[in-house]
Amino acid sequence: MTIITLAPFGQLPAVQITAADGAQAIVTLFGAHLVSWRNADGRQRLFCSERSALDGSRAIRGGVPVIFPQFNERGPGMRHGFARVSDWALVDSGSEGDAAYAVFALEAHDLATAHAQAWPHAFLLQLRVTVGADRLAMAFEVNNRGDAPFDFSSALHTYHLVDQAAEVRIDGLGDAPLAIGTALDEIFYAIDGRITLHAGAAALQLEQDGFTDAVVWNPGAASAAAMIDLADDEYQRFVCIEPALIAPVTLPPGRQWLGRYRLKVA
Repeated sequence: MTIITLAPFGQLPAVQITAADGAQAIVTLFGAHLVSWRNADGRQRLFCSERSALDGSRAIRGGVPVIFPQFNERGPGMRHGFARVSDWALVDSGSEGDAAYAVFALEAHDLATAHAQAWPHAFLLQLRVTVGADRLAMAFEVNNRGDAPFDFSSALHTYHLVDQAAEVRIDGLGDAPLAIGTALDEIFYAIDGRITLHAGAAALQLEQDGFTDAVVWNPGAASAAAMIDLADDEYQRFVCIEPALIAPVTLPPGRQWLGRYRLKVA
């Protein structure tokens, strides 16, 4: 039986999605931010910092922030865009076989005044989160509802929970497995095929469509120490592997772009 419940996560309104087999995801309405994913065996798969703000005062550190309409500081707007710090709405939910899903939406008229003035375009964003057994799927849709084209970039900035970042190996991003080392911040362009995250005895298979690129990030000890929303030693407990659309694309009026991200416990 699929169960969709509304409950707070910290001080934030959130939606808990529970599949028939017990797999579960939690998404805050602030940012449509996936903050927890447990597969059917109950194991947590996402990292969320113990120092993260959970009151809407700033972006959440961990989980899966939705990056839109710009990546990092590659544009004139706010870093990583406004989607992750805007209030979304739950617009649909249900089941797909043994899996459960929920759909969240953000429209131009929902934006805070400052964000709307900085990015004055008519749009609809939708994020569909589906969970079941040992799988998680996310589908991010961008719709241009205006009369003129607009440019955007995007990413699903996923914080994967690991026991030790130094032990992580990543296949599918080059000829040899990728290790984190002391810190890493690298973009891999034109991703074609599956990425596999090896963390100790565990493995996670990652696939993406629509998103052309992937970003791998871990701040390392020095940068982590400077982050107010990350404990000094927490950098050892995650690695970010995010499907991304780095170079801005132009979306004509009335058109839609769709990016998909699928994760499976191997």
